[in-house]
Amino acid sequence: MKTIDIHSHFYPDGIDDLDSRFGNGAWPGFRKVSEQKGMITLGKKDYRPIYDACWNAPRRIEEMDKYSVDIQIMSATPILFAYEKPADQALACAQLINDAELELCSHEPARLKAMCQVPLQDIDLACAEASRAMACGHVAVQIGNHVKDKNLDDEGIITFLQHCARIDAPVLIHPWDMMAPERMPKYMLQWLVAMPAETQLSILSLILSGAFEQLPKNLKLCFAHGGGSFAYLMGRVDNAWRERDIVAKDCPNLPSSYVDRFSVDSAVFSEDALDLLLSCSGVERVMFGTDYPFPLGEIDMGSLVRNHSGLSEQDRSAILGDNAAKFFNIA
Repeated sequence: MKTIDIHSHFYPDGIDDLDSRFGNGAWPGFRKVSEQKGMITLGKKDYRPIYDACWNAPRRIEEMDKYSVDIQIMSATPILFAYEKPADQALACAQLINDAELELCSHEPARLKAMCQVPLQDIDLACAEASRAMACGHVAVQIGNHVKDKNLDDEGIITFLQHCARIDAPVLIHPWDMMAPERMPKYMLQWLVAMPAETQLSILSLILSGAFEQLPKNLKLCFAHGGGSFAYLMGRVDNAWRERDIVAKDCPNLPSSYVDRFSVDSAVFSEDALDLLLSCSGVERVMFGTDYPFPLGEIDMGSLVRNHSGLSEQDRSAILGDNAAKFFNIA
């Protein structure tokens, strides 16, 4: 039974001093504290402590072996998206990150795979970088769930997703730059409350706008963090669609009928939540994801799926690896 983690992050320890290179306000950076510890910086301020699994391939492989993970598909830590920066600078940042990621994967390319990032604020540049990166060996594209005030139903983002379908580039949609930070300054509430809400907003922006009617059915979309709060609130959305014409005006079909158009990861942390997710999405659209190597991820990687007594061996195999192998074209 092959295990493929589709949701893991990296952060390069050799990132350039982007503040000095570009100016234009705070850029992400890195300060090494020791061989095993580092600090993500934003401008001149400390942002988040990380450890060497973010940049050290042998350490990643060691921990993958510990938890019987065969393959990890890595994506950039979302703070690196740079969507708020000038597009040419965001492109340069994306190329730097994408090339560094492939270098990390070269340590053991059969087990470490890469998702690229793109300057999504400029659709032409984003399409070009997605094509370049896929041709260089990336297996997918990671995008944030919005660009400033533009949700996924934005005309330009729809054009980008259509391009991804044409070049057979799967897309992972990851929440970032979460809403209402001024109301959630403590207790990591932005991650605990706003992040699931951002993900549901992403899904509903595609469904209720009718955007899925414009997207080809061969487009492979996956939403991180189990789709956020979508599964739990799907009944509420269906009820609103039936009862309120302002909800249904751009959406020709019952919202829940679109669940076959996207996948989600399994990073939901409880059997009850996983059961609901499987009931909502179907076992064929749930893929194993951990959010490794961050502390809000699944620390005992794979234990939720492997130890769930209600899953058949066939279901476990599908979630842990079979679905991802097909989705990301991994032999």
